[in-house]
Amino acid sequence: MSPKLLIVASLASLPAWAILAQSAQQTSPSLLGDPSRLTLVNVTATRVQYRGRDAIRLLGRRPVGAQANAPANNIAIIDYEFRDGTIEADIAGIPAAGADTSARGFVGIAFRVDSSGDRYAAFYLRPTNGRADDQLRRNHTTQYISEPEYPWHRLRREFPGVYESYVDLEPGAWTPIRIEVRQGVAQLFVNGAKQPVLIINDMKNPPAVGRIALWIDVETDAHFSRLRVTPAR
Repeated sequence: MSPKLLIVASLASLPAWAILAQSAQQTSPSLLGDPSRLTLVNVTATRVQYRGRDAIRLLGRRPVGAQANAPANNIAIIDYEFRDGTIEADIAGIPAAGADTSARGFVGIAFRVDSSGDRYAAFYLRPTNGRADDQLRRNHTTQYISEPEYPWHRLRREFPGVYESYVDLEPGAWTPIRIEVRQGVAQLFVNGAKQPVLIINDMKNPPAVGRIALWIDVETDAHFSRLRVTPAR
């Protein structure tokens, strides 16, 4: 059996995580309840109850002095090294209060995050696109990115339709996702589906190994729960 990492919200003072590492043989208590293992980059994090479960709530903020339309990383980095394997989580996102009409509730998971927090790959969802009346918006419900060289707008411009896809989503609802990364190929599964909704056969040069992070946009109100990581053998 592959070792599995289960990451759950801490019951300790905020903002904190309890990281529970499980294997077939034993549980590692050394990773429990250490808030230094969560590094916040342009986000705030709090422990809350959301739709019947303990969760971490993230709200994005712009760096001091940044212009309103300037891009910014909004991530919470978990001190766990990841190369290949499976990442599973339940996530929920809606546009934050007072957000621009272009906000979609962007929420996802980044992986292979480098030490600077600026280089990584990520899959994320645009929850309000899932049931939009505009078919083009629906086609942009899921997204792959590889920051900083390949943000979503460059991928859409240079490779239309290749790095995003449709999936049915309900804004604000708990949405199970699974990310599988194997030897340069990454796949996104949503809502327990057996088939991926998005397949990336060329991951656009993210770091070979790095951390895992909770990912949101600056105008998102997001919740995360039941994050589990299974490293590849």
